Amino acid sequence: MKQRPIAETLDRSTQTENPLPGQDSSQDRVPLHRRVQSLQLEDALPPGQPVVEGTRAKLHRVPGLEEEDEEQEEDEEGGELSWTSSVEEPIITTTIRGLQREDFQDGSCSPEELGSPSASLRASEQNLSAPRSGPLTAILEGEKKQLVRRNSEKLVNPEKQRKRLDKKAASSANLLTRSSSLENRAKEMVASAGSPGSRRGTYSQEQSIKMFIRGRPITMYIPSNILNYEDLKMEPPSERLELDWVYGYRGRDCRANLYFLPTGEAVYFIACVVVLYHIKDRTQRHYTNHTDCVRCLTLHPDKVRVASGQSAGVDKDGKPLQPCVNIWNSTTLETLQQIGLGTFQRGVGSVAFSFADSGAFLCVIDDSNEHMLSVWDCSKGTKHAEVKSTNEAVFAVEFNPSDSTNIITCGKSHVYFWTLSAGQFTKKQGIFGKYKKPKFIQCFVFSLTGDVLTGDSEGNILTWGKSAADVKTLGKGAKETFQIMRQTRAHEGSVFTLCTLQGGGLLSGGGKDRKIIRWSADLAPERECEISENYGAVRTIADVGGEELLVGTTRNAILRGTFSDGFVAIVQGHVDEMWGLATHPSQSIFLTCGHDRQVCLWNTEEHKLDWCITLEEYGLCADFCPNGSVVSVGLNTGRWLALDLLTREVVSESTDGNEQLSVMRYSPDGSFLAVGSHDNFIYIYNVTESGRRYIRSGKCNGHSSFITHLDWSKDGKYIMSNSGDYEILYWDIAAGCKLLRNRFESKDREWASYTCVLGFHVMGVWLEGSDGTDINALCRSHSERMVAVADDFCKVHLFQYPCPKPKAPSHKYRGHGSHVTNVRFTHSDSHLLSMGGKDTCILQWRVMGGGGGDSRERLASASSTSPYTSSPEPGTS
Repeated sequence: MKQRPIAETLDRSTQTENPLPGQDSSQDRVPLHRRVQSLQLEDALPPGQPVVEGTRAKLHRVPGLEEEDEEQEEDEEGGELSWTSSVEEPIITTTIRGLQREDFQDGSCSPEELGSPSASLRASEQNLSAPRSGPLTAILEGEKKQLVRRNSEKLVNPEKQRKRLDKKAASSANLLTRSSSLENRAKEMVASAGSPGSRRGTYSQEQSIKMFIRGRPITMYIPSNILNYEDLKMEPPSERLELDWVYGYRGRDCRANLYFLPTGEAVYFIACVVVLYHIKDRTQRHYTNHTDCVRCLTLHPDKVRVASGQSAGVDKDGKPLQPCVNIWNSTTLETLQQIGLGTFQRGVGSVAFSFADSGAFLCVIDDSNEHMLSVWDCSKGTKHAEVKSTNEAVFAVEFNPSDSTNIITCGKSHVYFWTLSAGQFTKKQGIFGKYKKPKFIQCFVFSLTGDVLTGDSEGNILTWGKSAADVKTLGKGAKETFQIMRQTRAHEGSVFTLCTLQGGGLLSGGGKDRKIIRWSADLAPERECEISENYGAVRTIADVGGEELLVGTTRNAILRGTFSDGFVAIVQGHVDEMWGLATHPSQSIFLTCGHDRQVCLWNTEEHKLDWCITLEEYGLCADFCPNGSVVSVGLNTGRWLALDLLTREVVSESTDGNEQLSVMRYSPDGSFLAVGSHDNFIYIYNVTESGRRYIRSGKCNGHSSFITHLDWSKDGKYIMSNSGDYEILYWDIAAGCKLLRNRFESKDREWASYTCVLGFHVMGVWLEGSDGTDINALCRSHSERMVAVADDFCKVHLFQYPCPKPKAPSHKYRGHGSHVTNVRFTHSDSHLLSMGGKDTCILQWRVMGGGGGDSRERLASASSTSPYTSSPEPGTS
C-alpha cells in the first residue's frame, strides 16, 4: 500500500473537532488526538452532588503520548495536555451508552471517529504494520464491564502528583462548565447508574458494534430498525448455487488435455473443473471433485474412464494440501478411485493408462524436484513401482501400447526409455548421435510399426528405434540402444503436439507458425492449414472422426473444423489474470476485462462470446450505464473509456491521476459516474447524452489509502466507500462531495447496490482470523435476499442478506483454482457470475430455490420478534 506524506495526510483529513458551545471558534483548534477523550466520573457530577461511594477515578495519559518528557509537562503548566480517565470499579453498561448517545446528538464527532484512520495517522500506521491479531471479533459498544487502571503512569513525587491532578481536575471542571451538553450527559449518566434494571438496557439508534481486522477497530452503526442485536439469528440463505457453465480452457501452460468421447463430448479442464462439452447439443457437464487446479488428463482405453491429476494447492493458513489423481466414470461422473493421496509432491504433471492389458495400470509423474515416476494398480489403488526420473522438466509419459512393461518419458533435453521388471525400473537414454540435441522434447507418439516419434523445440519430428549394441565402441556386454533413425523437418518453431490417425497417418501442430499438418504413414506431408493469430499456437489436437478435428490453443481457445473448411472457436477465454466484471442492467450479458488487455462481452443464455476487443492498457474494473447502451472500463494507468456496446467504439475517455483505477460505478439514474482510484481519491462525473458525455464535477478527498469499493445510495445523492486500510467513509455528493464526519447518520440509508466488503449489513461474511484481504469482492442480489462473496481461498460463498453478525452461516462452492477476484448477479438474479484471478476461469452459477419477499419485507415481519431472521420457505433447500 502506498504511504502518503504525513503533512499531506494531516492536511486532508479531519483532524479537529467543532468548538464546544460557548467556546471562541477563533481559537486555534487542537488536534483530536490531543483532546480529552473521556472524563472522570467525579467531574461529571452536578455541583453539590456527592461522589458515589466505592468508586475512585484517576487521570492518565492518552495512549501514544507517554513518550513526552515529564519535566516538560511540569514546565508547560499552561499548555493543553490530553488525558483520559479510567475507573477501577465496574460501570453500568447504559452509563457509557448514554454518554455516547448525547455525543452523537450534539453534532460532535463520535468516540469511534476519534480513532478512525483518517483522523489519526499514528493509529493508522501502527495498525497497518501490526501482524494478524487472531480471530475477528465483534464487541458491542458499552459491553465492557470493567475498566482497569492503566499502568503507563510513572512513580513521581506524591506532592507533585497531587498538585498536577488538582490542576487537571480543575481544567476538566471548567470544560464541563463551558459545555451544557456535557452537563446533561453527566446527569443522565448518574441517573442511569442508579437505575436497577439499566444494565441490559435497550438498543438505541446510536448503538454501534466494533469488529477488528489485524487489530484495527472498525465501527459499525446499528440501523434504527434493529431492536435487539444480540437476539439476531443468522441462517444460511434458502437459495443455493448450481454450476451452470464454465467459460475458458487451460491451454496456455498444459499439454495433452483435450479428448473426444464416443458420446460426442469434448473433455478438457480449466481451474478445478473437468468439462464435458457436447459439441452438437452445446451443453456442458462438469466433474468437480478436485480440490485444486487440474494439471493433466488422460482417457482410458475403454473410452469411458478418465484420469485427472491436480496440484497440491494450499489451505487458508498457507499449509500445502495433498495432490492426487482421480479416476472417474465419464458417464456417471462418479469417482472410482483416488490414487496417491499423500504420496505426490507439489502436484501431478503427467498421467497415462496402459493399453496392452486394457488399462490395468496408471503411470504418474509428479512435480517434485526428482519428478518421481510411479506405476499404480487402477483397480486396487496401490503403488506397483516407483523411481526418480530426472531433475529436469518432464512434459509427457506413455506406456508402449503393445507392452505395458515399457514406458517412455520426455522433457527438457531428454527422452528416456524405461523397462519395468519385478517392481524395478531400468532406464535407457535416447542417443542423439550426429543429430543436434534440442533443448526440449515437447511430445511423442507411437507409430503403427512400433517406432517412437518425437516433436521437439527445433521444429523436427524424430523417429526413434532400437539398434544393435555397438560392441566396437561400447565394448563387450554392451546392450541395445535407442537411437534416431530419421529426422523430418516439420515446423518453424516448436512442434507442440503429435496425434496419430486411425489409418496410420499423423497430425502435427506447430508453435511459431501456428500450422496443423497432416502426414502420411511414411511422414510425407499431405495437407496443412494455419489457424488465426488471435487464437495463438497449436497446443493439442484431438481426432473427432472423418476429417473433423478439435484443436486446443495456447491462448485458451478450442477450435473445431477441417482442413477444407477451416476452424472456428467453440470455447474461448481470457489468457491472464482477470479483475473487471460487470453485468448488464436489463439483458443477459456481462463484460469482463483483465491483464491480457482484452475486453470481452459474453452472453449468459447462449453461453458464448459476443465480441472481444484488445486495448493498449489492461482493464481492472467496469460498469454498465443504467440505460444499458454504454459500458465504462477503468484501466491500470488512471485512464478510463466509455464504449458503445453495439459499435464497440470509444465514445468518451478521460484520465484521473496516474495510478490504476479500482472501481467504476454509475449512480442509479445514470446522471453521475464515480471513479475510484489507487491515488486515494474518488472522481465524480456528470453524465449526459445517454452516457456519451462526461464532465468532471468533483473529487472526494479524505481516504488515507487506495479506494477498493464504493456504492451509491438509492436516491443518487450519497456514496459509501471502502479503502485499502479498512476505512468506511460516506460522502454527500449533492453537497459537493462533502465527507460526512458523523458516520452514524448514514446507518439507515438505503443503497442501490452493495459491493462494499465492509459495512454493518455484511459484517458476518468475514471469517475468523481474516486479515482484511481475504475477501476480494461481494455483491448483493437485486432482490436484497442474498449476498455472494469472492474470497482469497478459491471459494464462492452465498450468505443471507443482511448478515450483520460474526460467523454467519453460508453455502460454500468450489471450482476456482485461484483467488476469486469478483462476483456479480445477473439483472434477474437468475445466475451468479464468479471470476478467478490466475486461473483465467469464469464460472456461471444457476441460483436455485429461494423466492419470497426482499430483505425489507423480511425485516418488517421480523422486527417484532427477531430481526434479520427467517425460516426456510416451503419447497426450498
